[in-house]
Amino acid sequence: MDINFNKNEDHNKMLVSDLRRRLTKVKLGGGEKSIEKHKAKGKMTARERIQYLLDEKKPSIEIGAFAGDEMYEEHGGCPSGGVVIKMGYVSGKQCIVVANDATVKAGAWFPITGKKNLRAQEISIENKLPIIYLVDSAGVYLPMQDEIFPDKEHFGRIFRNNAVMSSMGITQIAAVMGSCVAGGAYLPIMSDEALIVDKTGSIFLAGSYLVKAAIGEDVDNETLGGATTHCEISGVTDYKSKDDKDALDTIKNIVSKIGDYEKAGFNRVKAVKPKETQDDIFGIVPRSRADQYDMLEIIKRLVDNSEFDEYKEGYGKTILTGYARIDGWAVGIVANQRKLVKTKKGEMQFGGVIYSDSADKATRFIANCNQKKIPLVFLQDVTGFMVGSKSEHGGIIKDGAKMVNAVSNSVVPKFTIVIGNSYGAGNYAMCGKAYDPRLIVAWPSAELAVMSGNSAAKVLLQIETASLKKKGEKITPEVEKELYDRIKARYDEQISPFYAAARLWTDAVINPLDTRTWISMGIEAANHAPIEKPFNLGVIQT
Repeated sequence: MDINFNKNEDHNKMLVSDLRRRLTKVKLGGGEKSIEKHKAKGKMTARERIQYLLDEKKPSIEIGAFAGDEMYEEHGGCPSGGVVIKMGYVSGKQCIVVANDATVKAGAWFPITGKKNLRAQEISIENKLPIIYLVDSAGVYLPMQDEIFPDKEHFGRIFRNNAVMSSMGITQIAAVMGSCVAGGAYLPIMSDEALIVDKTGSIFLAGSYLVKAAIGEDVDNETLGGATTHCEISGVTDYKSKDDKDALDTIKNIVSKIGDYEKAGFNRVKAVKPKETQDDIFGIVPRSRADQYDMLEIIKRLVDNSEFDEYKEGYGKTILTGYARIDGWAVGIVANQRKLVKTKKGEMQFGGVIYSDSADKATRFIANCNQKKIPLVFLQDVTGFMVGSKSEHGGIIKDGAKMVNAVSNSVVPKFTIVIGNSYGAGNYAMCGKAYDPRLIVAWPSAELAVMSGNSAAKVLLQIETASLKKKGEKITPEVEKELYDRIKARYDEQISPFYAAARLWTDAVINPLDTRTWISMGIEAANHAPIEKPFNLGVIQT
């Protein structure tokens, strides 16, 4: 190993250490005092409920752990968006579990909470996965009601999805384990089966104080909408549970009796670990996002037996395409090659840049994977499409459009791993969030933005200095450097993978060593949903 490898390794392992530190913090939810108060009511925390529900010896992945991170500081924060979402196994069946975290503002819904819940439902709908709601929420966070209540992608969309999912035959189970008020009361009742925990669970359109104010009736919350009321009088709920564990055990029993599903039929054989040492990833990925490296070496440490059958190896070399297996699943890989490459004509092409020939190759390969019903995995480390007169005259826009078209119309499931750069139109062509990957995650080394921090800061600096000069201000080299540093610091914060994850532009920031698990669980989930439409590119320029 050379000194550069060791320096890269130290840097990337420090990034993973920072990831673990951040995860530890968000997993505390509303903090230790809030957790103590919550448990004093005889309730388990959201994470404890999910842990108890999921099969112990099976893998699980968490969606949106960093949602809301540092977004609502003026309101006291909203760790994990006030809701915990995991994909795992209940009684041997793969499911999505959504649990309100009542230690965060009593489980109230912030704007990001709505977005995160809708993402959980989207994953359930796309993959036809059963979904389990563990409800413990005070409803909409009123100080921000205008950002969560009325729009198409707001709170009400949850219940619309409940109805649509039911018509699709997707199993929905809800357990009311705390408050369930106002519009939120519709969620458990629009699920297939609803449980309620005695003495701690309650469901009503308006609580006792509002009832008193609205119609003058004196009634306590338990009489108004407790477990006995809804299991024995109104018939709103189907099961009365004595405590949290009893409710979760009932859910396990219900799920254990769900019939088998129609499979999409993606190819899988016995899994084999990579031959190459996976830990080497930390030494291969460079410290600087501008440095070159061989993406093929990363692929060898992600795929079974380190075997990669490369497609069009000698053509369009700034994108690697080929077939492999991940945890036994057949996959087609589209990856940005990050080293300087030489064409047959002797020309040099920059790593991480998409040229006409590489876009053309990727388009053809994506079509092949759709023809063969092979899921696609995109490994992003892309600075964008090649610019300049030669590229423009060669039709780079046309070739880029063909690739974007293929990604957009792909009918096989797509999975995106942001390893390094994810800039500009390169993000789009390599299946960014806007192009419906079933799952999209970032490594701690990732950066997502229109352009790199250096490039953006230089552009923004030119604009700002020009504006100041118009006002008659003198721009000395010292002032210019101060402006540049301030602009770059602000921009660097925005290109962080954690900034993206906070806004759910990605589903998670993960340890690179967990990549195989995410892809494998994602394909297994996708296997629940047979492909229902043919692959069609539509109109493209050739």
